Amino acid sequence: MRTRRGVDPEGNLLIADGFTAIYDRHARTLYRYCARRVGPDLAEDVVAQTFLIAYERRHTFAQDQPPLPWLFGIATNVLNRHRRDEVRGYRALARTGVDPVQESHATRAEERTDAQRRSRKVARVLAKLPRRQRDVLLLFAVAELSYAEIAEALDLPVGTVQSALHRARTKMRKALEDEDR
Repeated sequence: MRTRRGVDPEGNLLIADGFTAIYDRHARTLYRYCARRVGPDLAEDVVAQTFLIAYERRHTFAQDQPPLPWLFGIATNVLNRHRRDEVRGYRALARTGVDPVQESHATRAEERTDAQRRSRKVARVLAKLPRRQRDVLLLFAVAELSYAEIAEALDLPVGTVQSALHRARTKMRKALEDEDR
């Protein structure tokens, strides 16, 4: 029997001749296996992680063996890790009553939407502030400088910094409160 380059006599791909070919040949088979175990959405992640691990460990693979059993072993370990994480999540849900997956996704989506809305309002207010108030507010809030450091940076008395910061905060607070109504 004649052997093609990169393929053993049984038709199995040899790992040294191209990891992409191994992926192309076996990804669907691994996906079907993983999808039956954890569903189609998570199966894609498991397969991707399986091939990442396989690629990282490709030097440990015995090239005289078919790659599929080796890949199934890696996939099974990835699935078991997922199951352990899933069990931990359920235990946390049982203890706290808060689903970390559902809550965090919904909360993050709400926070992003709220932040986008507020950031436009903050930008409008910052654009309208007098230069000194804007500089003081940004040095305080973004650069996290103390009153004394701001005073030194802008060559102003500390009292002037405190006054400018108070005025800027008041304007910002009022604009954000008006928006919430």
